[in-house]
Amino acid sequence: MDIALVRVDNRLVHGQILEAWVPYVKAGCIIVVDDHVASDFFRETVIKMAVPREIEVIITSVEDFSRYYMDNTHRDRRTIVLFSDVADVVTCFKDGFKFDHLNIGNVHNEDCVRECSPSVLLGKKDVESIKYLLTAGIKVELQRIPRDKPMDIAEILLSVIPQTVFQ
Repeated sequence: MDIALVRVDNRLVHGQILEAWVPYVKAGCIIVVDDHVASDFFRETVIKMAVPREIEVIITSVEDFSRYYMDNTHRDRRTIVLFSDVADVVTCFKDGFKFDHLNIGNVHNEDCVRECSPSVLLGKKDVESIKYLLTAGIKVELQRIPRDKPMDIAEILLSVIPQTVFQ
């Protein structure tokens, strides 16, 4: 599978994805990895209806994603993998989903411990998940749309969290 973008956005498929990211990365497939959507026929149907017909849409649970990914490595379509939660990214990474870059577009945690931008409000679990990915060598950036300058989340978190937290 040709992974063009791995992104956390709690809105999943929406205008920024369809109008900015899909054309920018020339994606022919979107994989939504979300337990709630995968178990909700209505939400799954709405997402599939919103995406242009020429773009394949796959909706899967977190548990099934790694198996799906590994079973479909022969796919040649450029793919956007969307998660609604950073912890789900870590779960899939631990289960074998390998990537080197994570884009965070929108995270709203009501128990916010760190506001990184107006659209990224991280809770304690989000910060712990990001720390895990950073120590695993994953580059994590905040970027709403392709024309925005990406911001390195390690620099943002280090501005308020001591370096020892990342060791």
